[in-house]
Amino acid sequence: MKVKIAMTFIALFIFAGATALATAQDTTKTTHKKTRTLTGCLQKGDSSNEYQLTTAKGGTWEIKSDTVKLVNHVGHTVTITGVLPNATLHGVKEDAKAEAKEHGVDKDSTEHGHMTVTHLKMVSDGCSK
Repeated sequence: MKVKIAMTFIALFIFAGATALATAQDTTKTTHKKTRTLTGCLQKGDSSNEYQLTTAKGGTWEIKSDTVKLVNHVGHTVTITGVLPNATLHGVKEDAKAEAKEHGVDKDSTEHGHMTVTHLKMVSDGCSK
């Protein structure tokens, strides 16, 4: 009888732990995700295959792609989906910036990152300021 009670407790403990782990994985901060979707104004970057996306909140992203023709959308508002080369490091950096903002340091700091674009959808053929 004691063995059945102990086994039931162990089973419940394992189930609760697995449920908590699954929930924690679903609540990953946006800044920590490997794949991101952003909307903003696409401009030409400094090198031949580099572009910059500026979001409505002022965030800037240096973007590139081997599969999407970004050149056709320079000066357009676009929604892009892509992969961050090091999502964990990007998330830690953005967390530090958010913490600094809370303490009054660099209140105008915006998100900045690098992304390899895998999908692009044109929103409009111009960029609004």
